[in-house]
Amino acid sequence: MDMRREVPALSLAPRLLVLAGRATFWTSACEVEGFRYGGLAKAVGDEGSMSAGKNIAKARAAVNKPAYPLPEAVSLLKQVKYAKFDETVDLTMRLGVDTRHADQMVRGTVVLPHGLGKTKTVAVIATGDRQKEATAAGADFVGGEEMVEKIQKENWTAFDALIATPDMMKVVGRLGKVLGPKGLMPNPKTGTVTMDVGAAVKEIKAGKVEFRADKTSLVHVPVGKLSFEPQKLIDNATTVITSIVRAKPAAAKGKYIKSVTLSSTMGPGVPLDSQVADAAVKR
Repeated sequence: MDMRREVPALSLAPRLLVLAGRATFWTSACEVEGFRYGGLAKAVGDEGSMSAGKNIAKARAAVNKPAYPLPEAVSLLKQVKYAKFDETVDLTMRLGVDTRHADQMVRGTVVLPHGLGKTKTVAVIATGDRQKEATAAGADFVGGEEMVEKIQKENWTAFDALIATPDMMKVVGRLGKVLGPKGLMPNPKTGTVTMDVGAAVKEIKAGKVEFRADKTSLVHVPVGKLSFEPQKLIDNATTVITSIVRAKPAAAKGKYIKSVTLSSTMGPGVPLDSQVADAAVKR
């Protein structure tokens, strides 16, 4: 299609429009972002996208073996890094469970020996002395029913983890619609509904992470930053794998650990060999 014929004469003054889901400026009758002289043109920012695409392809091409030992996988992710920011390293495990059945749900928490490379923002809903304990332990936000009201009315979720005492759950329960979709709802199984709020705050600040199998039986867990020393990433990943192995439901049948993959935010997925899970079982 020849856009010079199809587009009526327009002023050269820029006009803002939305095309293909993006806001852009229509600067002349002969040039529309995404179309130029009847052909597809490079859209604004495409140069960067093309460069990133080449980097991604190059990084993926570096993964040329069916599986890697954990130390080699960590080393490979560091070698193919091209992003200018400090990427998060994630561990993904495919489990042989059917999460549609409650007795096959895999969920738990684990404290990473070397943390996540960032300090989590923790909020605590409690009363009386428990508020003082939370503050002393380093909680960022501490409150009672007024915090519940703030979350409910303002959809306020400026925290990474929320801890509540059992007696406050009767009011915290009203926050399910706000906190549930974001995975922030306090839960006894993850240690975020407890009277020992001081210990709970310290654990989260020290690098406690939650793991949970999703509807596709995958578990995604961050294990640190790519800038970490290799051994720290290895230790964190091994700790997570061991915890998930130990969380195997009694109702799960057949092979429990089907695959394990290590990846970074912008990097490729590196499949890990079965020895990683086998070693975790023996620990």
